[in-house]
Amino acid sequence: MIATTLILLLVLIGISIPVGAALGVLGLLLDPLFSMLPLSRALGELSWSTSNEFLLVAIPLFVMLGEILLRAGFAERMYAAMSQWLSWLPGGLMHANIGASTLFAATSGSSVATAATVGTVAIPQIKRYGYNEPLFLGSIAAGGTLGILIPPSINLVIYGVLTNSSVPQLYLAGFIPGFALAVLFMAIVIIACLVKPEWGGQRITATWGERVAGLKHLLPPLGIFLMVVGSIYAGLATPTEAAALGVFGALILAAIFKRLNLRMLREVMEGTMRSTAMIMLIVVAASFLNFVMAATGVTTALTESISGLGLSPGWMLLVVVIFYVVLGCFMETLSMMIVTIPIVAPIMVGLGYDPIWLGIVIVVLVETALITPPVGMNLFVVQSLRKGGSMNAVILGSLPFVFALFAMVALLAFFPGLAMWLPGIVG
Repeated sequence: MIATTLILLLVLIGISIPVGAALGVLGLLLDPLFSMLPLSRALGELSWSTSNEFLLVAIPLFVMLGEILLRAGFAERMYAAMSQWLSWLPGGLMHANIGASTLFAATSGSSVATAATVGTVAIPQIKRYGYNEPLFLGSIAAGGTLGILIPPSINLVIYGVLTNSSVPQLYLAGFIPGFALAVLFMAIVIIACLVKPEWGGQRITATWGERVAGLKHLLPPLGIFLMVVGSIYAGLATPTEAAALGVFGALILAAIFKRLNLRMLREVMEGTMRSTAMIMLIVVAASFLNFVMAATGVTTALTESISGLGLSPGWMLLVVVIFYVVLGCFMETLSMMIVTIPIVAPIMVGLGYDPIWLGIVIVVLVETALITPPVGMNLFVVQSLRKGGSMNAVILGSLPFVFALFAMVALLAFFPGLAMWLPGIVG
């Protein structure tokens, strides 16, 4: 059963069927092969019960929040301010790519949205200032991965739903690793540009007056971040209510900056509906697949096979790391989380790992899938923004940042306090 499931999944993905559809089709194929009962008749009930989860309402709201900030032009002003403050470092605007991604990640909750937003503004600067194109593109793709780790994060919401973990605790646990990862990305750029100074492009200068004046462009996203996250930890709102509050605040800011109009709202609604439909198709299809796998005994067999290896907690963690890295080369991140977490989380928690810490480790591992070929979503997003050139340039430029993600996993393994310190203080 395990072999058949894996082979069918790889075949469906290999023939370029969209991931959400592939997961649903796989469930429908496994049903008659291994089940005595028509499990497909439960699809309607599963679709309703999965979609009816209150916490999942936060997903379209966070997507809409990111769309509003993008359409209202905050991204361009934010990027300009970041470039004034960070462009003096070796690597220049590549640090602005990472810094702007960090700030936008603190409002959008989506890696793809973060990469698309920053990439739209940043990519035209490559030829203008003579940067090394692969490394510049890699910094955008890697910076985008921060969208699913730095709160508020859609993927942490999904993990919380799947494991019945506290989303506020997960958000607290993601703070330090998220910003530490941004520093690691910037360190990669500095090292590369010290070794090859010509990769750093033309130096951009700014006076202290210009830098201070640009701070006002950082205030809107920071204000939204404080509104969303602050309302959660002040006990004023649930994560879903905080997301709605963030959308309301973003609309007010768009009106203040005179960017709120019917055309902008239509584009926001269209972008939100497209992204939400894609996400919820994956959620529903993966939930149905998990149901079929559990009912047919695939989940039990796989769990027993892994547990039967008799590995120590440390070796099991290494197996999980390798498992997610390999699987990330073939599956989209959200579907990968929904399919694997019901299997991986109980095993790891049973070995003594904290579920909150485990959530951060899994999200960091999932981030590597965003920038590893052949199906790294951020690679495709950045390549689509270029409107030309080889995909190999994006892949090559992203590879150094993959090592930074591995370094973060190692740091979390040896220093779990990076993730657990803030939840321990606030909790």
